[in-house]
Amino acid sequence: MSATQALQRRSLDAVWHPCTQMARAESVPPLPIARGEGPWLHDFDGRRYFDANSSWWVNLFGHADAGINAAIKQQLDTLPHVMLAGCTHEPAVRLAERLSARTGGALGHCFFGSDGASAVEIALKQSFHSWRNLGRGDKREFVCLKNGYHGETIGALAVTDVAIFRDAYDPLLMRAHIVSSPDSRLDNEAEALAAMRALLAERHEHIAAVIVEPLVQGAAGMVMHAPSYLKALRELTREFEVHLIADEIAVGCGRTGTFFAWEQTGADWPDFILLSKGITAGTLPLSLVLTTDAVYRAFWSEDVTRGFLHSHSYTGNALACAAANAVLDRFDAGQLEANRVQAALLAEALAPLAADPRVEHFRQRGMILAFDVKKPGERFAERFHLAARAHELLIRPIGATVYLMPPYLIDAQQTAAFLAEAVRRTLDDVA
Repeated sequence: MSATQALQRRSLDAVWHPCTQMARAESVPPLPIARGEGPWLHDFDGRRYFDANSSWWVNLFGHADAGINAAIKQQLDTLPHVMLAGCTHEPAVRLAERLSARTGGALGHCFFGSDGASAVEIALKQSFHSWRNLGRGDKREFVCLKNGYHGETIGALAVTDVAIFRDAYDPLLMRAHIVSSPDSRLDNEAEALAAMRALLAERHEHIAAVIVEPLVQGAAGMVMHAPSYLKALRELTREFEVHLIADEIAVGCGRTGTFFAWEQTGADWPDFILLSKGITAGTLPLSLVLTTDAVYRAFWSEDVTRGFLHSHSYTGNALACAAANAVLDRFDAGQLEANRVQAALLAEALAPLAADPRVEHFRQRGMILAFDVKKPGERFAERFHLAARAHELLIRPIGATVYLMPPYLIDAQQTAAFLAEAVRRTLDDVA
């Protein structure tokens, strides 16, 4: 038994893997990874794999990035962690200040969580509780988009409309309103806005917030919509006095071409922006919620019951905040300009796929590129994932949607050309 096979067996015996049917994992065991370097992951048998999906969209600058690692190591020698209830520390304060500055001060009062789903839970609770503190406790309903994904804890799952995640737990969930999604493939944004207007007109006295994934609905299969939809949605939520929550957990940190996807709308900022995933460049768990002064002031009271008493033990962990500050340093140094060049390289290299008769709906938004396979067949995502390994590619399609969301290391024509060739060869193998 090789080192790879041995670790696979140990993992199947000891670990319950996420987003995995463990009975199926016996036939398709997890890929043991020994180390990472740049965009590459290396197994124990000397093979390497390009991390085309950035390890679930978290890895911005490649694995074992020296700059991010140095920031964590420096913080480790100073202050790894202190509770943020009754204490504070420089990395958390500096991170909150810098993120607020990126919204021109429109959003701030940063509240820290541990992961994307917890950020969603925080925003939902803050929205409802702020309305209640303002004497509008009837505003307790939430609106989400069809096929939207916001996490798998109970509150986040209630505003998620992906059946495979939601259906088993439906009896446990609060009832959210699910409204038509804008989808550039269907050219239906006007209809989606009309449906939203109709709901808000009818139920705005009871609705606390609308939650959306700006520009790209990730788990739906990289479903994309125009910034103009979001601008119109912001106007609707203003008109009907409903909070707007922008879940940028997947699309923030430069993925769509701007640091916040919302920047492309030209609209007023939403009431909440959520970040996680890429904010620590794939090193440590961290999420955060930015909100308006109006929401923050709704909790301002000597009465403890009017306070926001959410917490977890590692809130605002200093190591994670140090990593996040190192990420912002990279953006301050011109990362977005580099991303525009890289996105163009990806587009050019993969453009021939747009004319492939097996493919439809070729689309791109910044550093996210996707296409749909017309006749995927059974277990397409699994077959594509396994076949890609033979071409040094680690990639996980969503249903019939193949997508690239690589680390920001497409700095040469050769890198983009490698990805294009690996994807084409894998498609040949499975289609």
